[in-house]
Amino acid sequence: MGYTLCVLGCGTMGVAILSGVLASLDARHSFVPQPKKWESHTPGTVTPQTLEDESLPSRFIACVSREETAKKLANAFFSAGTLGRNVEIVQARNVDAARQSNVILLCCKPQIAQKILSESGMKEALDGKLLISILAGVTIAQLEAMVLPSTKVVRAMPNTPCKIREGMTVVSTLEPSDESELERSIILNIFSSIGRCRFLEEKHFDACTALSGSGPAFACIFLEAMADGGVMMGLPRAEALELAAQTLQGAARMTLQAGTHPAQLKDAVTTPGGCTIAGLLAMEDGRVRSTIARAIQVATERASELGQPGKR
Repeated sequence: MGYTLCVLGCGTMGVAILSGVLASLDARHSFVPQPKKWESHTPGTVTPQTLEDESLPSRFIACVSREETAKKLANAFFSAGTLGRNVEIVQARNVDAARQSNVILLCCKPQIAQKILSESGMKEALDGKLLISILAGVTIAQLEAMVLPSTKVVRAMPNTPCKIREGMTVVSTLEPSDESELERSIILNIFSSIGRCRFLEEKHFDACTALSGSGPAFACIFLEAMADGGVMMGLPRAEALELAAQTLQGAARMTLQAGTHPAQLKDAVTTPGGCTIAGLLAMEDGRVRSTIARAIQVATERASELGQPGKR
């Protein structure tokens, strides 16, 4: 038998993660051949191919605070596939749900984490269990101060494209223990179902917040600017946006799938005296490269402030 997975604060991100896990498990149990994903994961991020039942969830509990939200989730999961209909949705029963679970995903808003974790009986309910937090700006040390020493606290940071199972999740490295291999498999099974997953030390999380967390917003600025340029030169808006989006997606896939460095891709389409080098020089004149890099730097600095009391 597998383990019980509980999502505390099952909002938008919680639903996205749980839906990805359910879809992944449905695909494993389906007799219909599943299309291969366009890119293969880099070493250390792929979900293990030989899995013990204990590393896969077999029971799912989604916790919410309002009855209206519970009804919405019930409808959403009912249409999510066979396993989705088995999701247990509970309202205002966090402690009871955590007590029945082996792995707990903390997906609430950061400002109410302390309220949830300080509920009467919650510390005991989490005793000896794996607690995975996706709360932005809340450190492992802060979380450990709210639970018993026996609770294994792990920090994970998925980004918004996980909603379409194209996310990038960074997970804090695990301390060596007898359970670390199983815990690693559990974590990979969860987050590889919504995209790519990479383990990094927590000290890198502020930079990861800026790069992969805020990154979709930065990428959309570039995407929108490319489409605007196409419109300026006479392309219809819809077609300009499609061309720009597919071009960025294709370039990203070539980098991930083939392992090609972006500079090689750039040079491959840059001919002497051509239109590409003319456009690249215009971008260099506008300091696009340094502006983007500085945006990551500034966002990282701001992310580090968010984790400090009084600076949220």
